[in-house]
Amino acid sequence: QVQLVESGGGLVQAGGSLRLSCAPSGRTVRPYNMGWFRQAPGKEREFVSGITWSGGSTSYGDSVKDRFTISRDSGKNTVYLQMNSLKPEDTAVYYCAADRGVRLRIGPQDYDYWGQGTRVTVSS
Repeated sequence: QVQLVESGGGLVQAGGSLRLSCAPSGRTVRPYNMGWFRQAPGKEREFVSGITWSGGSTSYGDSVKDRFTISRDSGKNTVYLQMNSLKPEDTAVYYCAADRGVRLRIGPQDYDYWGQGTRVTVSS
């Protein structure tokens, strides 16, 4: 069982930036493909971004392309989501997830392990 811990959420004004971090709470046997999802009140969980275990391939949801950047530091076993030019519609709880699969996937049902989430609030 992999336990993921997110950090970095908070309150920011529109146009501002935040960086989210995600790391396993314990030692992991092997690296996983990782994803960031978000869920706003009354809405379904939405794919934000994903990165392969090697870091060689990334994917982004249409609403965050050119504003968010995902990366990973294998040495620190940490995945980051740099969020720039934030908008009020980015307000949500952001979740980190790990996928044991081979291909980078975007469906929340494809991910095996989830963190508790970190709240991001963007004020207008």
